[in-house]
This record gives sequence, C-alpha cells and structure tokens, in this order.
Amino acid sequence: MDNIQQIIATHAGREGPLLPILHDVQAEFGHISEEAIRTIAGALNLSRAEVHGVVSFYHDFHEAVEPRAVLKLCRAEACQARGVEALAAGLVDNPRVKVEAIYCLGLCSVGPNAMVGDKVHARLDAAKLGALVEALA
Repeated sequence: MDNIQQIIATHAGREGPLLPILHDVQAEFGHISEEAIRTIAGALNLSRAEVHGVVSFYHDFHEAVEPRAVLKLCRAEACQARGVEALAAGLVDNPRVKVEAIYCLGLCSVGPNAMVGDKVHARLDAAKLGALVEALA
C-alpha cells in the first residue's frame, strides 16, 4: 500500500494522472489489485467504478498476476503479409507464454515483430520465435 501511495505522490499535480499511475502500478506489481483500485480512486477523487473501467478497458492492465511471460505478437497488416499468422498458429496453447495480439509496433519493414516487456523482437521466423519462447521459460 505504501508503494502505491508513493506512485500516486510522484504524479501529484499532474494533469490526467490516472493512466500514468496505473502504468506505474502495473509495472511495480505485475497487476492492479482491487485494493490498488480503491486507493487510486480515493486519491484522485474518482469512483472505484471509474478506475476499474479504465483498468478493464486497456489490454496492458491486468487485475491478476500472469504467471507466464507475455509475448505481444503484432497482428497488423504488414506483419500478416510477412507470415505472422503461421507463427501465431505455432503458439496456440503454448504453456510457456501468454500470447496477446498487438496491432503495430511501428517496425513494419522488418516484421513479423513481437514485444516482451519493453523489448521489441523483429524479423521473426519460426526458429527465432521458438528461441525467444524458450528463453522466456
């Protein structure tokens, strides 16, 4: 709870602090708990429903810790043209990673692309993606 209060304090006086606070809480704890939602709502004079609505709307926010590594696989048109669908098919029901679709990482000329955490992986093929998944385990 103290860490959440510190995160809120770092954004004090900022215009529109909710999203930056939520991003920092997600980064710190790996999820945004119900307790965090209540604390943030109280600090920002918002209802719990308003904060929960934002948390549930954005795919980057999770209400529970994901035990697996999250691999965000670009499914935009350029990556589709470069074979991302075949790569995605190989990851169906993979117990090592949770695959989330993302639409454009801005590296269209070097796709297919994926992101793990803040790191982008470009020019993926089956071998590179397999090695990436193995490294995440």
